[in-house]
Amino acid sequence: MNAKEFFQKTWQSLKDLWNKQVIQRTSRISYHIIWNILLFFIAIGLIGGFFVAGLGAGYFASLVDEEKVQSEEEMASAIYNYAETSELYFANDVFLSEVSADILRDETTLDHVSTYVQNAVIATEDEYFETHNGIVPKAVLRAVFQEVTNASVQSGGSTLTQQIIKNQILTNEVSFERKAKEMLLAMRLELFFEKDEILEAYLNIVPFGRNSSGQNIAGIQTAADGIFGVNADELNLPQAAFIAGLPQSPSYYTPFLNGGGVKNEEGLEPGLTRMKSVLSRMLEAGYINQEEYQKALEYDIVADFKQPEESQLEKYPYLMEEIQKRAIDKLVYVLAEQDGYTQQEIASSETLKEEYEIKASREISSNGYKIHSTIDKEIYDAFQKVAAEYDNYGQDKLARNEDNEAIMTEDPDTGEMVQLGKQPVQAGSVLIENRTGKIISFVGGRDFDIAQINHATRVNRQNGSTMKPLVAYAPAMEWGIVQPGSVIADVQKTYPTGAKPYTPGNYSGRFYGLTPVREALYRSHNATAVNVYSQIINQNPVDQFLSKMGFSSLLDKDEHNLSVVLGGITNGVTVEENTNAYATFGNMGSFVEDYMIEKIETKDGEVLYQHESEKTEVFSPQTSYLMLDMMRDVLTRGTGTAGRANLTNKSVDWAGKTGTSNGFKDTWFIATNPNVTLGSWMGYDYNQQLDKGYSSRNNTFWAKLVNAATEIRPDLMAPSNKFESPGGIVSRSYCAVSGLLPSEECSELGLVNTDIYNANFVPTKKDYSLIQDSYATIDGEVVLAGEKSPDEFTDGNGFSFNPDWLKDMGYTELSNIKQLTAGKGGAWEKIKYPNEQEVKNDGKAPNAPGGLKLNNQKLSWSKSKSSDVVGYRIYRANNPDDKNFKRIGSTIETSFTIPGSKAVYQVRAVDYFGQESSGSNVVVQGDFSEPKPEQKEEDNKEKEDNKEKEDNKKNDNKEQEAEQNNQEQNENNQNEQQNDQAQDTEQNNQDNQ
Repeated sequence: MNAKEFFQKTWQSLKDLWNKQVIQRTSRISYHIIWNILLFFIAIGLIGGFFVAGLGAGYFASLVDEEKVQSEEEMASAIYNYAETSELYFANDVFLSEVSADILRDETTLDHVSTYVQNAVIATEDEYFETHNGIVPKAVLRAVFQEVTNASVQSGGSTLTQQIIKNQILTNEVSFERKAKEMLLAMRLELFFEKDEILEAYLNIVPFGRNSSGQNIAGIQTAADGIFGVNADELNLPQAAFIAGLPQSPSYYTPFLNGGGVKNEEGLEPGLTRMKSVLSRMLEAGYINQEEYQKALEYDIVADFKQPEESQLEKYPYLMEEIQKRAIDKLVYVLAEQDGYTQQEIASSETLKEEYEIKASREISSNGYKIHSTIDKEIYDAFQKVAAEYDNYGQDKLARNEDNEAIMTEDPDTGEMVQLGKQPVQAGSVLIENRTGKIISFVGGRDFDIAQINHATRVNRQNGSTMKPLVAYAPAMEWGIVQPGSVIADVQKTYPTGAKPYTPGNYSGRFYGLTPVREALYRSHNATAVNVYSQIINQNPVDQFLSKMGFSSLLDKDEHNLSVVLGGITNGVTVEENTNAYATFGNMGSFVEDYMIEKIETKDGEVLYQHESEKTEVFSPQTSYLMLDMMRDVLTRGTGTAGRANLTNKSVDWAGKTGTSNGFKDTWFIATNPNVTLGSWMGYDYNQQLDKGYSSRNNTFWAKLVNAATEIRPDLMAPSNKFESPGGIVSRSYCAVSGLLPSEECSELGLVNTDIYNANFVPTKKDYSLIQDSYATIDGEVVLAGEKSPDEFTDGNGFSFNPDWLKDMGYTELSNIKQLTAGKGGAWEKIKYPNEQEVKNDGKAPNAPGGLKLNNQKLSWSKSKSSDVVGYRIYRANNPDDKNFKRIGSTIETSFTIPGSKAVYQVRAVDYFGQESSGSNVVVQGDFSEPKPEQKEEDNKEKEDNKEKEDNKKNDNKEQEAEQNNQEQNENNQNEQQNDQAQDTEQNNQDNQ
């Protein structure tokens, strides 16, 4: 069968079926069945749809059921609560910088924003902005579908209104509940706000990546200035398109690196591509035409990117950090008091304080406050210049700990521990106005990149001898224990201080004996300061005085530690604290707490905080003036002379004190004048020893700071007036031996000084430290002369310490009492140390001295072995055959110089009771050998013998005459002594009357 026949047969079969109506009947049945099935599913679908819609609506309602319905005022308050950057100011409203916050933001209004930006943002972020009511319906349906189908919740597609709600009222939480609330609040916001108001709010809120300095920025004005260096209303089309594209992914599209500076070509590509996308959308939306679009694409936007510039944080790192920290400290109490807490409750609760510190930090970062400081910009800049240019800090050293082990640090590149490199000598300084407590300027350190800590305000170090006036001398003068003319024994002394006795020493390694307090201060004697402090420690000067002057790190154990007077406070002090304490003297005894925050204002001008200075009386004006007068000497003749020598204006009345900590790890100099107090410190961060000359280097640095500030504010830094006596100050003479009113003995020795005193504490007792009598010396010990003691070996009108006075002062307990006058010289050498032990007479003549020698007309011999010898007599004979020795002199030494003629000499010892020993061996001076038997020589010899006899006779006459004169002088001295005693008796009778 061929194909044609097959087709014809098939067609005939179908025709027969149709004619029999088989196909018609089958189709009708299928139609009815399919239609009924379709109707069933449609009905089920509609019922399910309504159910799902109702279920979705109910679920949506349940999600927002607890959301508070906000009023127009509440929503406006929340929307316009921009995280606006606070501003910092120098003194006198001189702008410093924005706060170093997580994000910088400056508010603006829509009329100050380029139309290009407005259109670009709408075209890119919300194409239906002008027509929707806060949400786009299809976005809502998509969100419902995602929830019902348990699909992953996706962000994006939010309107500008929704983005405002998310940023200002809700959170960034990714959940349908947050999305539902967002949509509800967005629709409500559209009821209250015009479209322009919503757009303006969005442009002030949205983040725009980083500025040229690498700081995070938000708000269109901040972005325009930070990226292109123009205002928001000056942005051209390509600039506007670039900025409008940033909010989708600010950190990805930003043209700047995290640390500042423009990215490389590869890094810029995403942002440039995004800009082209924004321009394309603007073209599609009809905001620009094809020509504008093409021109914008060809524009070199990279050339417009702002060049990196030094931020104020980089220029003033110490200052900005310090002002922010202090502003937060002040706001903690402001915010807490607003919530009903007292300052005491905040101070006593670490948890509560931490909570409000977090709140205060957020407020500072986001509320647009204006924080006004006390820092004088010109002086501060000058201080930083001095610190940067000063070239005599000392050498850099490898950082080591107290065990001399190298300090290790982590290498940021490899993560390995490596030795920390060489570290510089750091410096810290603070300038305070005495009367108000204003911190006018400070030096926080030499390089913030090396050490990110403020050495002026945040570093605690031992303050060495600068502590002496604060805790020893001023308190002791306040209590009348000492005055400038009081005399203290600077001697080696051990103090029982528990398990380990304490023996303070002086920097020089020696002691200075009886010293006035004034001299001990300006020469900075340690032993004297500890002596004074030991007299008042039981009255707790740490609590009575130091704690009132702003020292914040004092411990209870410091109250019982003698080394506190030398700066040995357990936790140390800051430069700020130490300087502030010295300003107490500048204020004539009143402590005024220093401060740096003048006031804090809201962006609307409301004053949240205003500093008010208060005085605390610490020392009397009289004590303060005496202390100032003594500290003047530190600069004029003491340890601070290098400071004064480098001042350009030496007429200013400065009074101060130097200090060095144990181990020479810290050097200090603090001085005050009638207006200001300036403190300066130097040291290594790792407590290493400073090189020699450290004190002079620091004093000079201090002077350079003074000079720099004086050039700028001479009226402040160089007052013409001096510290004035407050009254109640008198001048008195005193005996330099005891500090008491001068006695006749003290006056005769010329040991009378004059000083000023608090009129309530002038010395009233007459000096009795010295006595005058006849003395002999036995083996270096001074004893009162006896009745038979030879006058030639006694000082008939000598001076010695009064044993009673030595006992009263406790000096007899010293291991070496001769420290009282050691190294003093002058009149002090005339004062003897009497031995009160009685000299016993053994009835025997003393042993003869031995080892008599002659060398260049000088006799020398060994001491007699007898214990009561007071001197030696020298005898002479004409020749070795002459047995008639005649006395030619006497001495208490073991040597004697003789004339040049030929003779024979012998020495005898004399004891306390006048007994004389036998003669020593003899020595011969000259040649006594027999001459040659020649007549001429015999004649010459005879002439020489005759001449020698005549010379010897003359010498004998002179020696007899000298001995007679000595006897007459002794008699005269005895007569004068008797007259003096008679006059003393008469004077005493008059005094008693």
